[in-house]
Amino acid sequence: MGSPIWQKSSYSGSSNACVEVRVVDGLVQLRESDDPGAVLGADPVAFASLLESIKAGGFDQPA
Repeated sequence: MGSPIWQKSSYSGSSNACVEVRVVDGLVQLRESDDPGAVLGADPVAFASLLESIKAGGFDQPA
């Protein structure tokens, strides 16, 4: 069986500048589509926490 396929959000549309995600051996991996060699990994609990922080505006830049 081959490597798991990278997936991107449907919000990205046809853009190639997006964050992609996949799960390998229980580890969530993230990468920028324009820099596919740089891959970050997190366990599912840490990834869920990251998503919650993003949705809550925890990484928004002040105006």
